[in-house]
Amino acid sequence: MLIPCNQAIPLAALVFVLASMGSSGNAVELAAKPVVNRDADAQMALSGPVQRYIEAVSTNWLLRAPRDNPAMLQMLAERDRPPYRNLLPWSGEFAGKYLTGTVQVLRTSENAKLRAATERFVHDLLDCQESDGYLGPFPRKYRLTGKAPNTGSDAEPGDTWDLWNHYHALVGLLLWHEYANDSKALAAACRIGDLMCEKFLDAGAPVSSTGSFEMNQAIAHGMALLYRRAGEQKYLELAERTVEDFQAPGAGDYLRMGLNKVEFYQTPKPRWESLHPIMGLAELYQITGNRQYREAFEHLWWSVAKLDRHNNGGFSSGEQAQGNPYHPGAIETCCTIAWMAMSVEMLRMTGDPIVADELELSTLNQVVGSYSPTGRWSTYNTPMNGRRIPSTQDIAFQIRPGSEELNCCSVNAARGFGMISDWALMRDEDGLVLNWYGPSEFETTVGGVSVKLREETDYPRTGNITLHVSPCQTARFSLKLRIPHWSKQSRVALNGEELAVKPGAYAAIDRRWEAGEVVTIQLDMTARYWVGERECAGKTSVYRGPVLLTFEEAKSSNAAEFAGPNGPPTFDVRDIERGQLAETPADAIVVLNVQDASGKTHALRDFGTAGYEAPYLTWLKIDGAPAAPFSKQNPSRTARAAVAE
Repeated sequence: MLIPCNQAIPLAALVFVLASMGSSGNAVELAAKPVVNRDADAQMALSGPVQRYIEAVSTNWLLRAPRDNPAMLQMLAERDRPPYRNLLPWSGEFAGKYLTGTVQVLRTSENAKLRAATERFVHDLLDCQESDGYLGPFPRKYRLTGKAPNTGSDAEPGDTWDLWNHYHALVGLLLWHEYANDSKALAAACRIGDLMCEKFLDAGAPVSSTGSFEMNQAIAHGMALLYRRAGEQKYLELAERTVEDFQAPGAGDYLRMGLNKVEFYQTPKPRWESLHPIMGLAELYQITGNRQYREAFEHLWWSVAKLDRHNNGGFSSGEQAQGNPYHPGAIETCCTIAWMAMSVEMLRMTGDPIVADELELSTLNQVVGSYSPTGRWSTYNTPMNGRRIPSTQDIAFQIRPGSEELNCCSVNAARGFGMISDWALMRDEDGLVLNWYGPSEFETTVGGVSVKLREETDYPRTGNITLHVSPCQTARFSLKLRIPHWSKQSRVALNGEELAVKPGAYAAIDRRWEAGEVVTIQLDMTARYWVGERECAGKTSVYRGPVLLTFEEAKSSNAAEFAGPNGPPTFDVRDIERGQLAETPADAIVVLNVQDASGKTHALRDFGTAGYEAPYLTWLKIDGAPAAPFSKQNPSRTARAAVAE
């Protein structure tokens, strides 16, 4: 609830409240507070194509998933009832992942039906928890042991991810508690924490004793989050004990690997699940101030950005890091979601706007591309070249009675949209930090004064943004605006007066704001090119702003025809530069009409909405495209053609 103007509170009293206190009211004094943090006061309302996807996902997936897949909760409620279910090692993650994504989507725009459904879901989920805190799907004999009953399942004995499953339940319950102020959810999360401490702290058994290291050691992140909410010292102790356990034989050794500057793909456990225990390092840095945690985390984040983040903002090739962003292996939705969650931690810890650029790239391309336009289904693999296939087909081996639509990705994909609420509007010690560009409205408080921000724009179709800043009374604060690293010729003006800005930095406007002030932002949408190497040698990707463009042959009926002699044309950079924005159809975000050498016009469309009716390519034949190496100032390896200078 926003604070009325006549009840002003000093700004210093509001900054980082959630970052420095447990939601239960127990103060947790952070040794290293986030540079920027989610604006927990903000109410946001998105519009435009992204919001259309969010509404479709909310209506056609989130609202119906538990009803249409009753085993999501039944597997928890009936865990001790023989005959035992034929479970996957990760079956118990479904409820927690679903809850996490749903709460974060709720934060992007209030949806009364979805909120009511989520309240019912949480109530039913808590009914499934044992008095000792257990909230997994396995019978009593096998709980937290790494072993499963022999039911003929795909899991080999000793291969269960029970702590991983509880980690996701823990994250979801903590988010719901923060969102709905539900004390029962926090109590349930604490019971999970108490159970973990009893099993792996009091009894002296290391988490690594349960196997499946990169999955089960994610509890380090969960315990750190729980400590910040509840303030119980034992939760912090278990988190740090688990970090020590990273060195166990066969485990990922993430702290030492990061400190020794080993690339992530060269670590013992380069699978995508490892990003979750690694996130524990970022949380522990903030709690303890131990810079080794930060140093290791930052190195591993940049390693993924440099060597394993694909042109579409997706992470992983065949479910793990390969040290090769051109690798054609499947780009799993869960992997990208983990990468984005890690990026949120990186942004909070460093305040680096280039990290927000990465989140925007992943959201507008890979996240949008992971869902059908109806929002009814999501993908397992959203490739650089190919088609979109429902996860229920691609990873059909995960289908079980009563959960025919559930798999690791279907329950996780919505979180990509929900995480917009983590980074769209943030706070720092001076005021507000605006990262999200697109038609939207935000309402928050600064120093106790209600402030509204409204963006009029068709971004990312064009780079023109009009930002209306309206405090309900005169208020002094800083408003920082993200200037993307790729926008080389940006223009920002306050009430018509132009300000100095530079790419890859925030433009800070620190002043006394009056109601009705206007900031105009013009971002440079000149085409940029990523020249491929290795498997993509001789091919080039082209971007317009944050959007990756694709060639989609709408009349091709199959991939063989698409790749045949009448397949994709060759373009010249001059063709791209002369391209004309088309009136965007309802099923696209950006369409650029470009002529090839023969004079034929082709519609290059945004990656996110391509691939449902026909195959697409993002690696194209483009003559004259300039190459650029990776750098921390240019993580997308893109360059502008000389003709655009």
